[in-house]
Amino acid sequence: MEHQIILESDVEGVEAFAEELRRVIPAALEAEGVGLPCEVDVLFTDDEGIHQINLEQREVDRATDVLSFPMFEFTPGEPPTAEDDELLDPGSGLLPLGDMVLSVDHIRAQAAEYGHSQQRELCYLAVHSVLHLLGYDHLDEGPMKRQMRAREEAILESLGITRE
Repeated sequence: MEHQIILESDVEGVEAFAEELRRVIPAALEAEGVGLPCEVDVLFTDDEGIHQINLEQREVDRATDVLSFPMFEFTPGEPPTAEDDELLDPGSGLLPLGDMVLSVDHIRAQAAEYGHSQQRELCYLAVHSVLHLLGYDHLDEGPMKRQMRAREEAILESLGITRE
């Protein structure tokens, strides 16, 4: 299935990250059984940029690693299918799944903190965000969080992306 991943950046040096996202985001959508071609908009920024977006959109006064802004409310594990074609944008024929904002500063810092590559951290955050766009959440410390973590690990493992 042909998904459109629209990448923007207000920071330098994200070319390798961009290529990785073009591989990981469609794989995560496929792993979740999404049955419609999707559009996902991604912004690479720094801690200052994501802090500002977090403050404006969520009234949270701090930087974070990734923000997800879904266009629709889906139930976790119940992805959009061909029967949901009324959700497609008539101009593009794509499902506008939502927006993802990634802090390159956080990607680099967390990779160093957790002792793995920046690519692995990027892929984890991208899969995490795709799951948010598909209705998953981790507001509780119980079943919702366990469900989301299990899907993240399964998707990353299927891509051969392991904790190094």
